[in-house]
Amino acid sequence: MQPAFEVAQVLNTLGDEVDGFNLNTWKLRTLRAVQHCRTAALGGHIDACDDCGHLQISYNSCRNRHCPKCQGHKREEWIASRTEELLPVPYFHVVFTLPQELNSVTMQHPRAAYDALFDAAWSTLHSFCNNLGVKAGMIAVLHTWGQNLSLHPHLHCIVPGGGIKLSDHNWKNIRADGKFLFPVKAMAKVFRARYVKALAEKITIPKNIRQQVFSKNWVVYAKKPFGSSAAVVEYLGRYTHKVAISNHRIKNITRNAVTFSAKDYRNKGMLKNITLTNTEFIRRFALHILPKRFVKFGITAF
Repeated sequence: MQPAFEVAQVLNTLGDEVDGFNLNTWKLRTLRAVQHCRTAALGGHIDACDDCGHLQISYNSCRNRHCPKCQGHKREEWIASRTEELLPVPYFHVVFTLPQELNSVTMQHPRAAYDALFDAAWSTLHSFCNNLGVKAGMIAVLHTWGQNLSLHPHLHCIVPGGGIKLSDHNWKNIRADGKFLFPVKAMAKVFRARYVKALAEKITIPKNIRQQVFSKNWVVYAKKPFGSSAAVVEYLGRYTHKVAISNHRIKNITRNAVTFSAKDYRNKGMLKNITLTNTEFIRRFALHILPKRFVKFGITAF
């Protein structure tokens, strides 16, 4: 079912105002691609039926990874590739989250901040696995948004509940019952130290921000293992090629404002409607346009 409203419509209401949003050229190009996707602006092609001769004109897609209309086909291809790599072992869903005190640094240096997030997550899990004498791996997917389109960088990871023993190269479960990965509070402390170290190797972290991030507890979340390989695939389908907001979540667009649905995780995930000005909606949407050629997926062994 086609959504009634689209991000492209919000961009249409703003027109050339978007050029004055103080965005870099890459973000402006991305917004224009989303705006013009499947319209005459990108041209089109004609499909003809060999039997009846019926002609159908279709407009071209922008194929931009931030476009709500262009991710379905790529998602299915990615899922198929990852399914072939799954092992018949328990898998855990682990989430590494950056505190909001780092948002200003992330907005100024997104590539450094996101690279450090991957580095620190891999390093943290490597340390815990290495302590058990096993070599494991993970699939990681970067998300940068919260339900209200605020900046909320976090890394979704699929981690097997075991690995290859370094001593004899046989498989070893992290726990005999397969129901537990590692203590999340311990992982959070290691992750905090590893992240700040990784980021400091890329940029200069202001002293006040460094003090703030070390004065609070960071969050690492680990869910119970997936029930089956099919459940892992279902997870992949939900998280791999997501964009900041889907068109189906947009409930109304007027000349001046956008209303969209969002889950309120402070209230048991209940749905609520949020209304923003068109300008603020696009400003938040643009926060989640990744740097040019930045890869949001990672597959590694450690």
